[in-house]
Amino acid sequence: MTKADLTKRPEQVSAMFDQVAAGYDRSNNVLSVGNAALWRVATTRAVNPRPGERILDLAAGTGTSSASLAASGAHVTAADFSPGMIEVGKRRQARVPNIDFVVADGMDLPFEDDSFDAVTISFGLRNIVDPKVALAELYRVTAPGGRIVVCEFSRPVKPLRGAYYWYLRNVMPAVAKAVSSNDAAYDYLFESIANWPDQKTLAGWLRETGFVDVGHRDLSAGIVALHRGTKPLPGNK
Repeated sequence: MTKADLTKRPEQVSAMFDQVAAGYDRSNNVLSVGNAALWRVATTRAVNPRPGERILDLAAGTGTSSASLAASGAHVTAADFSPGMIEVGKRRQARVPNIDFVVADGMDLPFEDDSFDAVTISFGLRNIVDPKVALAELYRVTAPGGRIVVCEFSRPVKPLRGAYYWYLRNVMPAVAKAVSSNDAAYDYLFESIANWPDQKTLAGWLRETGFVDVGHRDLSAGIVALHRGTKPLPGNK
């Protein structure tokens, strides 16, 4: 398989997700062997949304994670860099209350400081040109005492690692070609997963940004990891 271009030029990443938006949820379910729904449940529980809270779901895609969060009675802002994803999300989640869809750049969020009680991003941080800038933006818009949850592909445990990367590079592309409207986009996604840093590195980025009480929990033997943190109250840094 030809190595994908991982330079992550913003306009190309946005266009890539526009092209796969219509079939994105179906492809995810197939390619994750049904685990995508389980990861979404785990993320929702980690965010622990409560009625009336303001929650930012960045890289929300078609809004499946946003709908899960909004079921609690929280008000969810579903933001994504891809206009195509946002349009599909508006249609699919039209009957779900408490969701606003917004086209937004993760490195320059169009929200005031301290706007949200919780912020979350699932499988989107590695697609942003500078993930550290995105984390700084998420920190800025989180209210003091608020929380962050990052769900992202990660480094599997050693006994599984070799087989997983072989599967990622040799089996998944063929599956993607069968179920996706743009299998070349999934070449990029697979390479971005393989090149993404491990759990310890991402936890370090969260601490560097300013979040405290940082921790992570592996899902699916570390194929995915849930990272959490809290924005400290004034005087508690």
